Amino acid sequence: MILDDFLIYNTNGLYCKCGDFYLDPQVPVTHAVISHAHADHAVASNNEVYCTEATAAFMQLRYAKNAAKVFNIAAYHQSFVVGGVAVTFISAGHMLGSAQVLMEYQGTKYLYTGDYKIQPDATCEPIEWAKADVLITESTFADPEVLHPDPVVEIKKLNDISLNIMLGAYSLGKSQRLINLITEHAPQKTILVHHRIMPINQVYERMGYKPGKYQIYGRKLMKQQGGFVYIVPPFTFDSYARAKDVKRLFASGWKNLQVNKQDTLFISDHADWNDILEAVKQVQPSQIWTLHGDGRHLKNHFNNDIFVKLLS
Repeated sequence: MILDDFLIYNTNGLYCKCGDFYLDPQVPVTHAVISHAHADHAVASNNEVYCTEATAAFMQLRYAKNAAKVFNIAAYHQSFVVGGVAVTFISAGHMLGSAQVLMEYQGTKYLYTGDYKIQPDATCEPIEWAKADVLITESTFADPEVLHPDPVVEIKKLNDISLNIMLGAYSLGKSQRLINLITEHAPQKTILVHHRIMPINQVYERMGYKPGKYQIYGRKLMKQQGGFVYIVPPFTFDSYARAKDVKRLFASGWKNLQVNKQDTLFISDHADWNDILEAVKQVQPSQIWTLHGDGRHLKNHFNNDIFVKLLS
């Protein structure tokens, strides 16, 4: 039987009362199951964290001694029990170490996707699927009008830009994916990376996921004409809003982060409308619970075929 209150929101975040733990809590808690290491899902200073090896490595890199008091590391498909709930991590395809969280309680399966991506990405584990009674899906881009373009087609746009490029991207996950795409599909470009991205790349390489060909940024290099792509985190990108003799692009699925009308780079690490429908097809849930976005389009789409509940 599906428990309507198996997951509830409170002031700390998304709480599983049957297991007394939080999924990607918004503030430090006693027991946290972390889907992936992006800061909006993985806060510092939790007492006890359950996550994949890569997620722990990134949290330890970012938060050092404040990452967590205790890390419980689990591989994909390695089940463990938290407070009476059986938990299994399944690859989410979002970034290295990202996991969907399959929870089993009293014979019912609840699948929390975290952030997930279906598009191929050589810098992380590909998405996998599991059947569940309830699919708890992110709905960041749950809109029939939002369909992500082919990332290869998008990255090949760089081949037509003669100026040096300042490419804004989130340091963790997106930057490594961009390095790989540029290495493969714009090989004549020389990739430079911001110094804060380098330690993250080192974790990727240590875990067997070399992003591609890159080198640390040098000011003299960017003064040369053409051929360079300098990947920078958002705070650096924003601080050079008036940079001259350089093409500024921001790689994102969000329209408001595209800074040039004539040159856009729509590369998203989230599921679009068709991807969410594919997730429903693969998981075959009796109910869909949505969060991290607007689930009303899904509710209207499935009408009476599948019950859709908006958690947030």
